[in-house]
Amino acid sequence: MAPTVTRLSLISHAMTEAMRRARFPSDEPVDSDGLRRLDELTLAMSVDLVLIAPERRTRQTADALGLHGSIVDGLADLSYGDWTGAGLEDLAEREMTGLLTDTSTTPPGGESIDALLTRVGHWMDRVSSEQRRVLAVTHPAVVRAVVVRTLDAPAESFWRVDIPPLTTTSVNFRGGRWTLRSVAEKFA
Repeated sequence: MAPTVTRLSLISHAMTEAMRRARFPSDEPVDSDGLRRLDELTLAMSVDLVLIAPERRTRQTADALGLHGSIVDGLADLSYGDWTGAGLEDLAEREMTGLLTDTSTTPPGGESIDALLTRVGHWMDRVSSEQRRVLAVTHPAVVRAVVVRTLDAPAESFWRVDIPPLTTTSVNFRGGRWTLRSVAEKFA
């Protein structure tokens, strides 16, 4: 009998104005360049289940790729709370340093990297029982968290994982553990 495998592919959403301007994201749409790039792509993978983060930019990315699936709150972007919409230059140096070096730093009314890693870990535990090909359209922060959890890397490595817009990261769950399968710049 062949081992059961969960194949999880994660697509990071298309470019937004907040990403381009190094601002903390709100529920903004994909920008015109992101829409142009989406028009140039076709999705060439077979999946059994599509899951989509609740924010407008992920729903818009999924729609442009012809994907229809369930909205899953566990795939939501890292919450920056009161910092939402602010630029990096708007933060005090100690706030920015804390965010980048201490994973327990929590923006006022937001979520810490530690909390995101825990949330994504719980979501991965649920998905691991799917034993099928799952595609999730989500955010770079969520994909980073999946990679950190998959590799059992320290939480401090979160910011060292670069996930550009419209890339695919794939992981597999087999034999009680996740493995990193691939990170691709293009999925078409």
